[in-house]
Amino acid sequence: MAFLSGCKVSYSFTGASIAPDVKTVSIPYFSSYAPLAKPTYSQSFTEALKDIFASQTNLSFVPKGGDLEFEGAVTSYNAAPVAIQGTTANGLNQAAQNRLSITVNVKFVNNKDEKQNFETTFTRFADFPTTKTLASEEERLIKEINAQLVQDIFNKAVINW
Repeated sequence: MAFLSGCKVSYSFTGASIAPDVKTVSIPYFSSYAPLAKPTYSQSFTEALKDIFASQTNLSFVPKGGDLEFEGAVTSYNAAPVAIQGTTANGLNQAAQNRLSITVNVKFVNNKDEKQNFETTFTRFADFPTTKTLASEEERLIKEINAQLVQDIFNKAVINW
């Protein structure tokens, strides 16, 4: 019985399993090295990552040296045609959809359990019709992609199935 009492894990309604001795998280600004990224994207992504930890855990934020530490960068931000539907009169391919893809590199350090540390790239995308411009759809696409990216990162860091 004494052995079992030393192996506590805290579970939340979100499925996160965070050890009771983990109290803080550090999520500094994620810089962008993607030349085509919207100038405000790095801030948007960083805030989305902070938001998921604020809403789904009881961890306190510290500027650096948290029990859980994240760092990383936006490495790719690219819009490209997908779903070719035919060719134009001059022989060029015509797309039915365009796709915004975003990649972030994330280094995660769990200062309480180094076996959970990782460095991984995460990529997500969202499609938009060729009848719309990237500029007109970008905010919606960013929200959709950020939601997917931060959920992937959160799951890898604190959902230990």
